[in-house]
Amino acid sequence: MSGRIIPPPGAPRVLALAQLANSFGDGAYYVCSALYFTRVAGLSPEQVGFGLTLGWAAGFAAGVPLGHLADRRGPRGVAVLLAVATGAAVAGFLLAGSFGAFVVAACLYGCCQCGLAAARQALLAALVGPEERTRVRAYLQATVNAGLAVGAALGGLALYAGTREAYLAVFAMDAASFLVAALVLLRLPPVPPAPPAPPGEPALAVLRDRPYALVTLLNTVMLLYMPMLSLVVPLWIAQHTRAPGWTVSALLVLNTVGVVLFQVRMARGVTDLASAARSVRRAGATMLASCAVFALSAAVPSAWAAGAILVVAACLQVVGEMMQAPGAWEIGFGLAPADRQGQYQGFFGAGTAVARMLGPLLLTTMVVGWGAPGWLALGGLFLLAGLATGPAVRWAERTGPTGRTGPAAVRLTGAAEAP
Repeated sequence: MSGRIIPPPGAPRVLALAQLANSFGDGAYYVCSALYFTRVAGLSPEQVGFGLTLGWAAGFAAGVPLGHLADRRGPRGVAVLLAVATGAAVAGFLLAGSFGAFVVAACLYGCCQCGLAAARQALLAALVGPEERTRVRAYLQATVNAGLAVGAALGGLALYAGTREAYLAVFAMDAASFLVAALVLLRLPPVPPAPPAPPGEPALAVLRDRPYALVTLLNTVMLLYMPMLSLVVPLWIAQHTRAPGWTVSALLVLNTVGVVLFQVRMARGVTDLASAARSVRRAGATMLASCAVFALSAAVPSAWAAGAILVVAACLQVVGEMMQAPGAWEIGFGLAPADRQGQYQGFFGAGTAVARMLGPLLLTTMVVGWGAPGWLALGGLFLLAGLATGPAVRWAERTGPTGRTGPAAVRLTGAAEAP
């Protein structure tokens, strides 16, 4: 069990400990935040949704500049500062007594989260060799999911208590968890800043890298599985199936446990851009199968049969997720120049903010509104994005900055090269 979630000693393990520290708080936050904002802060659901959308939009805009800052000032220091700032943003939610203050805290939170993700990825790229990055990233993902599960259980206790003090304790714990993560990151060796861009080259080169933008767009489509699992599936179960209500919790537990136990194993076959594109292609086909089985669950009159079908669909979904993730990590790292990992990871990671920002509206319209045809349409999107990833990666490798200069490149036809 430990070999599946605990990375090797050294920088990988320190990075895992840092993310584990704040994943406890994040797990509790995810469970309690909506009810805290509406019941304690006194905001309407519409205000909460609009404010969080603005926050993730701000995060989308800030990811690249903050990633560029990590390149130019050193990713360790920037990651530490952004971890502290994220903790301050979470604490800001405790002080948000009006909608305007809530929006300010949400925007700060979104910017810091996206920037922190970019800085951490740049830190990983600097401290771990190209041939090991995807495997280490898989360890981090398994560790984070384990922490989220424990944090969600703690958040459940706060929901059970249902008091203002319990909700405040959850937010305070989440804020403190980012401070702990910052202290853990200080245990890593400092990484020297990358040199400035040569004269005549743009500072934010990723914004002009069209092949990388296409790869990022396709990855964003694949990331629609996130709102699918957290929002659309619960609504689908409640409105379109006869499955018992506790099925929602069972499917979330199944997803978390699956990633903890099998993500590292699923990542072993992804060793270069060719295998990464192949893994994403298979993920698209698996996601299509999952969507088709989800659609089938509405046609079953028996509650237990519907529940069994939903479990099968969730199993296919988590397999597709574990195929997509290592492929995306390898592609995101392998196509980025070694001296610009921060800004490139900030751009690639912006897909997460976009999926969180636009995915709920898109997917609820398609699936909850259209029913079974909407599931098939969503599955078709996953399949098309998976199939298009291989040609897009080959175009990016052939014409992008990595293809021209070759730093830390991982060729479609070969193995990892030394940086």
